[in-house]
Amino acid sequence: MAFNIADLFEHAVDLFPERLAVACGDDEATYAELEEQANRLAHHLAAQGVSAGSHVGMCTRNRLEAIVTMLAVYKLRAALINVNFRYTATEIRYVLDNADVVALVHEQTYADNVAQALPGAPSVKHVVVIDDDSGAAFTGTSWADALASGSTERDFEQRSNDDLYLLYTGGTTGMPKGVMWRHEDVWRTLGGGINFMTREPLQSEYEQSEAGKTSGGMVRLCLAPLIHGNAQWAALMALFGGDTVVLLPQFDPVEVWKAVERRKVNVVVLIGDAMARPMIEAFKAGSYDVSSVFAISSSAALFSQSVKNEYLELFPNSIVTDAIGSSETGFMGIGMITKDSEQGIGGPRVSAGADTIVIDEYNKPIPAGSEEIGRLARGGHIPLGYYKDPDKTARLFVEVDGKRFTVPGDFARHEADGTITLLGRGNTSVNTGGEKVFPEEVEAALMSHPDVFDVLVVGVPDERLGQRVAALIEPRPGATPNAEDLIQHARGEIAGYKVPRSIWLVDKVQRLATAKADYKWASQYATDHPGDDLCAPRSATSSA
Repeated sequence: MAFNIADLFEHAVDLFPERLAVACGDDEATYAELEEQANRLAHHLAAQGVSAGSHVGMCTRNRLEAIVTMLAVYKLRAALINVNFRYTATEIRYVLDNADVVALVHEQTYADNVAQALPGAPSVKHVVVIDDDSGAAFTGTSWADALASGSTERDFEQRSNDDLYLLYTGGTTGMPKGVMWRHEDVWRTLGGGINFMTREPLQSEYEQSEAGKTSGGMVRLCLAPLIHGNAQWAALMALFGGDTVVLLPQFDPVEVWKAVERRKVNVVVLIGDAMARPMIEAFKAGSYDVSSVFAISSSAALFSQSVKNEYLELFPNSIVTDAIGSSETGFMGIGMITKDSEQGIGGPRVSAGADTIVIDEYNKPIPAGSEEIGRLARGGHIPLGYYKDPDKTARLFVEVDGKRFTVPGDFARHEADGTITLLGRGNTSVNTGGEKVFPEEVEAALMSHPDVFDVLVVGVPDERLGQRVAALIEPRPGATPNAEDLIQHARGEIAGYKVPRSIWLVDKVQRLATAKADYKWASQYATDHPGDDLCAPRSATSSA
C-alpha cells in the first residue's frame, strides 16, 4: 500500500462499497460498481499491452466513463494523458505523439478527429470508444465490449508513491506540455494529503477514507471538464473521502442549479467568473432549492470581488473560497471571502499554502509588506518537470536558500499581513510605456461594471507605448456599454496607465474548454479588427 491514487480510492471502496460514488445525469455508480468497472477496463487495457509506465489518452466530456478510465489507468500504474475534446485533429495528434500514448479512450462523437490524428501518432496501438448517441463511425473496441472482456478482480501489482501522474496543460498560451508528478507529491498538493487550511500533512493513507466513514460523506458538484486539473482533483479527493461526485456532461448554468437541487449538493467547485457569473444570473432568473449548499469553491481563473459579492448576498450561509495554484505548483494558497472583503489592487488575496513564497529577480524571498512585485514560488512537494522538455524544465525550477522551488511565471505581492495577492502570469502581461500591467486586475475592474458580463484584456501594438491595454467585452444581454463610461469606471478602480485605451464589444468572449481565458483568441481578434475598437488610442502623454 502507498500514497497512490489507486490505493487511496480502493481504501474508500473497502469501507463503504454501497455508497453512491458518481452521478452524471441519470447515470450513477456506487463505490463498488465504480470499482468493478475500473477493474474490468484495467484488465482489458492490460491485455492490450498497457502496463506500469504506459501512457493512456482520454478524450471525452464529463461522464461516468471518464472517472472509470482515470481509475483503471492508475490501477495499472500507468499515466493518464488528458486530451482536450475541443482540439482539432492536428492538436490531438500533437498530444498523442508528444505524450507517447499507447492506448486511447475517446467518446464516439470525436471519432472523426481521432481517425485523422492517429496516422501521425504511431505509438497508439489500441483504441476504446465510449458509445454515445452521435452515430459517428469509429474504429476500435466499443466500451461495452472492453468491459465485458475484463475481469472484475483487484489483482494488480503493488503500487508506489513514485508512480507517475501526468497533466497536459496548454494554459492560456503555447503548445500543450505535460507536467510530471510523483503520486505522493501531487496528492499532497492537490488531493488533500496536506490539509488546505491547517497546512498539516496527513500521516496515514487511510485517514481520508476513515474520516469519510465517520462523516457519511458530502456531495460535490465538479463543473470543470475532467481534462482539467481542477476537476480531476476535486473528483479524486472526493472519492478518497467517501463523497459523491456530481458531474454535468457540459457546462450549462441552468442545469447546474437543477443538479444542485436534484442531488442535494453541498459543495460547488467552479472556475472563476467564466462559470460563476452565468450561474448567478441563471440562479436569479429561476427558482431552485439550494438549501443544501454550504460552500462555493473557485480556483484556476479570475473570480472577481463583484461576482463574489453576489454569491455572498444570495448564499449568506455559505462559505466562498478562492484558491490559487497551477499545474506546475499545485495548491499555493486559499482565501476565505466575506462580503465586501478587502481585495486590494490585483487578483485574489490568499493565505499562503505550505512552502509558498514570493521571490525577487535574484531568487531571494521578498519580505511581507515591501510592496515589491515578485514571482510566486513553491517548494516542498513539487513536480518532476515537463515531459520530454529538459529546457523548459530547467527554466521552471530555481534554488532559493539551498532549496528547490518551482516558479511557473505568476507574479504576486507579499502583503504586510502575510497574505499574498496574485497579480497575473508574466507571459500575458502588457508592457505599456515601461509599466507592467496584468490583465487579471484590469478584467476585475471592468467586471464590476453593471453592463459587463465577461471580459478579456490583452496588449496590442502601439507606436509610442510599445503596447497599449485593450479590452474585449461581452456585454450583459440587452446592454450596450458606452466606451467612455467603461473607461471612467475603470479609472476609479485602477491606476490610469492600466485603463484600456482600446475596447471592442464582442458577441461572446471565447474561453478554453477549461473556462480559462483564451488570450490567443483575444489577441487575434484585436489584430483582425484594428479599426473597429470603440475608443481611439489616446495620446501616450495623456494622464491615462
